This record gives sequence, structure tokens and C-alpha cells, in this order.
Amino acid sequence: AAAVFGAGAATVAGAAQPVQMFAEIGLGDWFRYLTGALQLAGAVGLLIPRLCGLAGLALVGMWLVAIGTHLFVIGGSPLPAVVLLVLTAAIVWGRRDRIATLFTRSNS
Repeated sequence: AAAVFGAGAATVAGAAQPVQMFAEIGLGDWFRYLTGALQLAGAVGLLIPRLCGLAGLALVGMWLVAIGTHLFVIGGSPLPAVVLLVLTAAIVWGRRDRIATLFTRSNS
């Protein structure tokens, strides 16, 4: 949660690296703020036991998009997103039974 929170805080606060990266993407500051806000929300979700698995699942999707963006749009190293992907995927894997229970309850 701390690593995700740090990434989100840097993105929202306008640290030089995220600002430059999002400028290269070309979608404007609104996308940087949205991404940072989603990272911050995901970090908080990781701290709430009931939401932990779903927050991790959402963050896995975000890191996959970030890796794809690095590989196919802006270049640069996707390593930070890969590290965060591995960390959040481990959380999702550990919570997989609870996540499955949430989905089966909603369908019954």
C-alpha cells in the first residue's frame, strides 16, 4: 500500500517524472490526476480487509496498462510498473478465494 500510495502521491503532486511521462502520453493533466487519484484510492483499498482483493485486482489492471504504455507508446523502462504489478498480483493471489466469494454472492 505504501508503494502504491507513493506512486499516486507523486503523480497527483506533480513530481517531474510523472508530469513528463503523462505529457508524452499526450492526454493532458486530467489523465495524470485521474491516474494518481485511482492509485491513491487503490492504496487505501489495500488497507481495508474487505476491499483488499478487489483493490489489488483493479491495480493489477492499472499496472498492465502502464506496462503496455511504456512498451508501445512512450518508451522508457516499465520496471516500476512491473514491480508494482508483481506486488499487487501477490495480494490478489492471496485473496483469490475471498474475491471469488464476492463475485459468487453477487450472482446468487
